[in-house]
Amino acid sequence: MISAFANTWKIPELRDRILFTLALIVIIRLGVHITLPGVDPMVIKAWLDHLKTQDPKNTAGGITALLTVFSGGGLQQAGIFALGIMPYISSSIMVQLMTAVVPKLSRLAREDGGRQKITQYTRYITIGIALVQGFFVAKSLTNPQNIPYMKGIEVFGKLVPDPSYTWMTLTVITIVAGTVLLLWIADQITEKGIGNGTSIIITVNIISALPGALIQAWKFFVPSDGSVNPFNAMKMVLMIALLLIVIAATIAITQAQRRIAVQYAKRVVGRKQFGGQTQYLPLKVNYAGVMPIIFASAVLSLPPLMLQWIPGVAGKPWAVKLYGELSRGGLWFYILGGIGIFLFSYFWVAMMFQPSQIAEDLKRNGGYIPGVRPGKPTADFLDFTMTRLTFAGAFFMVAIFILPVLTGKVVDLPPGSLVLQFFGGTSLLIMVGVVLDVMRQVETQLLQKHYDGFLRKGKLKGRYDRLNQNTGAAPKTAIVYLWTVIAVLIVIGITAWIYNHGH
Repeated sequence: MISAFANTWKIPELRDRILFTLALIVIIRLGVHITLPGVDPMVIKAWLDHLKTQDPKNTAGGITALLTVFSGGGLQQAGIFALGIMPYISSSIMVQLMTAVVPKLSRLAREDGGRQKITQYTRYITIGIALVQGFFVAKSLTNPQNIPYMKGIEVFGKLVPDPSYTWMTLTVITIVAGTVLLLWIADQITEKGIGNGTSIIITVNIISALPGALIQAWKFFVPSDGSVNPFNAMKMVLMIALLLIVIAATIAITQAQRRIAVQYAKRVVGRKQFGGQTQYLPLKVNYAGVMPIIFASAVLSLPPLMLQWIPGVAGKPWAVKLYGELSRGGLWFYILGGIGIFLFSYFWVAMMFQPSQIAEDLKRNGGYIPGVRPGKPTADFLDFTMTRLTFAGAFFMVAIFILPVLTGKVVDLPPGSLVLQFFGGTSLLIMVGVVLDVMRQVETQLLQKHYDGFLRKGKLKGRYDRLNQNTGAAPKTAIVYLWTVIAVLIVIGITAWIYNHGH
């Protein structure tokens, strides 16, 4: 594996892709910390410093757990990337649902160039959603005491000194522009970098919360008052062991396949004989990957925000109760989350897996599944098999989704604690899935250049899924310019930090 990482730098195109992706990741994180115009950054800084001193058992971090997945802290920082990739996820859900129920869109998806048009429609809807959500975000910044993810910030000063209509317009435009810029960055990563751009952005946002989770875990297991609890060490070992087991199980389920034997009839063309051999059709147990988790998380993150943003609703008793159930990991949060994961798993498979098309292709190429007649019986067999596999994959994802609650019961942490987000749940599934996808793409490049992959035995399954489908790496000049700008920004940031702490 170490030699595989070393070999990645020996392939110029792969090295350029990695450097380009890393540069865009740095830009994404910088955008999160660039405060919106007209917002006092010193108030946010004082509030964030105060949060670092809070008790790890406080659920302040848990209220924003799902928001962190998509905004990467942009909402808490009131940054230009405040909405993150949330509008695009929401619009993707809407468009895919409409594609399944609207015949015209369904026909368009099967036409040549239809997918590009649907993608364009998705982006237009994204801008519309960003305008609405951006307005609510700007409106809520004028009354920070009602913001769920900025609880207690009003104590440290006035967040928006001059909340005029001009400021409101400029803020909404800036937020929408930030979302559009993130979409463009995601497309650039997909085309000229490594991995899927949207998934990479979500993963980076999740990882950005890891240092805070580690600090909270240390404060919880090693109290600052010097008190020693003999059970804390056992709890910490238990959590580390559980983390390793969950990661291994997630990788196993993500890689698991049901191999369907396919026999091809012998054909003689001239003096050559074709067919006659047995091949395998791999059906993944977790065919939908991390998409059901992302969709369910996006849907679950909307009601708490809307309850706080809609005028006249925020203070209602029923709204407060519902907000507490959904935001702090109540019973309804996990019931709705589990149902959403199941539904989105089957929906995604129904959208992407086409047994009739596969059966027709097999019949056209002289292939058949032993014991199953070609045509419709083959399609029914594949549909039945995939339905059972999807049930197993969806059940596993639901189990991982509720795992943080069970872990919290054992170690005495509330469900909303930031510490638990990396011991199961949506964050771990998304990170493992995206990392495996990136490793598959890197291994494909290595194998094409006659290098060994990450594992000499038991190569990563699915490494041939994307055989150089991208349009090519970014130009070297663009990469040099990007890293030059990043270096200048880092120097400026270090200088500003030294200046502020020197006075």
